[in-house]
Amino acid sequence: VAVTKRAMVRAVASTLLLARRMSWLGRQQGLGTNVAAAQDALRRADAVCFDFDSTVITEEGIDELAAHCGAGEAVAEWTKKAMDGNIAFQDALAARLELIRPSRNDVAACLAARPPLLSPCVAELFGAIRARGAVVHIVSGGFRAMIEPLAAELSVDASDIFANTIHWHPNGDYAGFDPDEPTASDGGKPRVVGMLKRDRGYRTVVMVGDGATDLQAKPPADAFIGYGGVVARDLVKANADWFVTDFADLVDCLQNDPAFPPEGAAPSFS
Repeated sequence: VAVTKRAMVRAVASTLLLARRMSWLGRQQGLGTNVAAAQDALRRADAVCFDFDSTVITEEGIDELAAHCGAGEAVAEWTKKAMDGNIAFQDALAARLELIRPSRNDVAACLAARPPLLSPCVAELFGAIRARGAVVHIVSGGFRAMIEPLAAELSVDASDIFANTIHWHPNGDYAGFDPDEPTASDGGKPRVVGMLKRDRGYRTVVMVGDGATDLQAKPPADAFIGYGGVVARDLVKANADWFVTDFADLVDCLQNDPAFPPEGAAPSFS
């Protein structure tokens, strides 16, 4: 009887393990033009670069700032054009900032009144990336002043952030933006990835993001993972090496062997 019971427990455990494996493998066989290569690059990456708005967080920061300053609808239309790839990014950035003209106090008040929300599993994903010895970067067309506070909570150093800088007059009024930031113009994200490879010696870099400007990062990025958990853009979905709507899939990719994930192994009997 003891032997039969033990055999039954083994059979149930094996069935559960097989189900977990099949479920995990099914999630990994997702959408994309080269899913296996993207997963391999993610596991080998020296650095993983993330867009910020609608990727690390669930909002578009500039749209939130615009709404706070009373220019929401006009700015949101420019943002959609830029993210869909229908207008040069530098033109959209300049137009949106001219509509908002945010003061230093406006930015601080917006962050206090509309604190950004993290996308599900993003903190866990950053931890899984770092556990493999890779570096997390934020590469965004958004604004440092709005990104750095939350990035610090995620242990992303300011030197690992590439974003746009708003200039203010001594009294805090809006004075323009820095056009020389690499992310201030179209093609800025591939320039940042190329610079990271050149200056920091990274061999494998993966870009993760929701928009057309993120898609531009490959090459020189070794893989582009499109994220549609906030907004699923057709251009990104059609051209990403791997397209996901849940960062848990990336966590699984990093933490589990592609064929035999270690968690949930059948119990041993002595």
